[in-house]
Amino acid sequence: MSLLKGIARLFGPGGTEATLARPHEDLLASLLVMAWMVEARDPYTSGHLWRVSRFSRLLAQDAGLAESDVSRIAIGGFLHDLGKVGVPDQILNKKDRLTEEEYEIVKTHPDVGWRMLAGHPLARLAEAAVRAHHETPDGGGYPRGLAGAAVPLDARLVGICDAFDAMTSSRPYRKGMPIVRALSIIEENLGRQFDRDFGGRFLALGRAGALDHIAGHSDEGIPLHECMMCGPTLVVRREQKAGEHVYCRNCGGEYATEMRDGRLETVSTGRQGAPKELEAEADTALIARLVRESARALLAG
Repeated sequence: MSLLKGIARLFGPGGTEATLARPHEDLLASLLVMAWMVEARDPYTSGHLWRVSRFSRLLAQDAGLAESDVSRIAIGGFLHDLGKVGVPDQILNKKDRLTEEEYEIVKTHPDVGWRMLAGHPLARLAEAAVRAHHETPDGGGYPRGLAGAAVPLDARLVGICDAFDAMTSSRPYRKGMPIVRALSIIEENLGRQFDRDFGGRFLALGRAGALDHIAGHSDEGIPLHECMMCGPTLVVRREQKAGEHVYCRNCGGEYATEMRDGRLETVSTGRQGAPKELEAEADTALIARLVRESARALLAG
């Protein structure tokens, strides 16, 4: 069964692509699947696209934007790192800080992402987020050095959410910082790295605890689980059941799922996953929920 057929089955009875209201919803799903598979190359970014999308939706709603704008920005948040497909694995998964030369390669990913999207029928939905999420108000960002109002609205929101998630997420060379510290860094850089208005709103949301249910999670209500060797790299899916296995995408360690006090926990089995078990597989159920949530506002008319 194709990924899109698998997604279509989740939209209602019958299990046919007709359950997706419009052909454009198939196209939207295909973009999200592509982005998810790009993210799967880096085990330490598990859930990053989902988190940035959720943060972006929350911030756009708080700013009082129209529902079509909110949905577009949320989709842009999910697709923003599409161009990292062009970053070599040895840089993407490096267990130390990048050299200046390696960082220059990473900085190509907004343009690579846009070139990937440019011929797609729905490219307009994510162009701003993909091309400009690393642009900054002071003009010191990349790839084009845009400044002030020249930075598109979508990118101003997604850029804040992307940076916040990067700061609060663990990497091979450092643990994620506490939310309060990440918020203080954003506050210190308002008007320079971060849009002052949207950044101020994001700070208020964070200090009210409105980001806590997203930070450190890979899906609504599902926190990342800890690998004994690598830290928070284990993704438990919403549809997961006790007795199934999950794998650390960094070290390959196998974990069994067990129900404890009404919650699904992961326990090391002491063995390594086989190559087949470690293959990346898109979370089609999560993607279907994102499409269902956004498609009506985005694709109406």
